[in-house]
Amino acid sequence: MSTIDYARIEDAINYLSHHFRRQPDLQEIARQVNLSEYHFQRLFRRWAGISPKRFVQFLIVDYAKKLLRDSADMLHATFESGLSSPGRLHDLFVNTEAVTPGEFKQKGAGLTIHYGFHASPFGECLVATTDRGICALSFCAPGEQRHAVATLRKNWPGAKLVEKKSVTQPLVEQIFTPFVRQNDQKLGLLLAGTNFQIKVWEALLKIPSGFVLAYDDVAGVIGKPRAARAVGNAIAQNPIGYLIPCHRVIRKAGVIGDYRWGQTRKRAMLAWEAAKKMN
Repeated sequence: MSTIDYARIEDAINYLSHHFRRQPDLQEIARQVNLSEYHFQRLFRRWAGISPKRFVQFLIVDYAKKLLRDSADMLHATFESGLSSPGRLHDLFVNTEAVTPGEFKQKGAGLTIHYGFHASPFGECLVATTDRGICALSFCAPGEQRHAVATLRKNWPGAKLVEKKSVTQPLVEQIFTPFVRQNDQKLGLLLAGTNFQIKVWEALLKIPSGFVLAYDDVAGVIGKPRAARAVGNAIAQNPIGYLIPCHRVIRKAGVIGDYRWGQTRKRAMLAWEAAKKMN
């Protein structure tokens, strides 16, 4: 899917998010994104796997509450058993490695980071990787590429940055089309953060696609039941979007909540994953 296609999807989701209570029809939504009903329906189905009408149900707060309830028992069993999900057939396999305290202090000195910009189901993204694993995945709107690189450089000031799309393209294909991966090849992540942040990020990796947890639940999982606010701060600092699925954490009341790369994109990710789970 092209970046332009996702921009239209994002506009449609944003419109539906504000008007879902009166259930706008296909003609009205298509008009908002300057497409015919036929082309919009095809575009949306290609992206989500379901119709725009069906998608509306994923935007209602009650659905988020139901998702929380349904997730609770299954995820409790998952975490207790030490597994990363109850069924890994459609999940990505991820290995994590944290930088050492010395490396953290040096902020990537001696590392070479290859990065590239790519289209994804959720808009243009920057993917950056080292020989030890992916160290960044962020989403950016048109014209924000320079800012995305500046953020990468700020997080890894001692590293050498090299733009090389040929290195990152295979990773993008594996991340966003996991069903075509071969031999369950694992993705490696290189994490640079405090011990607490890394503990939170590793907990997020155990939330399967199509499920969600509340911030309080994540705090309980890492053995810090009163640290929901600190958990929220760690989630907000997640440098590897989508792969470390901070979008799968919502508020206890069922409210989707903020997201580093935009609330509409978070809604899109949750609904996209829910749709894939139902198919």
